Amino acid sequence: QVQLVESGGGSVQAGGSLRLSCAASGRTDSTNAMGWFLQAPGKERGFVAAISTSGGNTYYADSVKGRFTISRDNAKNTVYLQMNSLKPEDTAVYYCAAGRRVLQPSDYWGQGTQVTVSS
Repeated sequence: QVQLVESGGGSVQAGGSLRLSCAASGRTDSTNAMGWFLQAPGKERGFVAAISTSGGNTYYADSVKGRFTISRDNAKNTVYLQMNSLKPEDTAVYYCAAGRRVLQPSDYWGQGTQVTVSS
């Protein structure tokens, strides 16, 4: 099992920035990638970004390319999501995930952290 704990959510005005963190513990060696997903009220959970275990490969949803950056510190077993130029439509609960699939890893989930962007 892998445990994931997110932090760093909050409220920000449009155009602002936030950095989310996700600390992993447990059998992290059983995963090949970690990533972030979001779920807005009344909508299905959607992919945001993913990063391979080595950090050499990153993937982004079209909606966040050029604004969000995913990175990881393997010494701390932590993945980050730097979110810049935030828009009101980015408002959602953001979930950290880990799994064997490099694209959209989804075997393990964190509890989620709220991001609210006001106009």
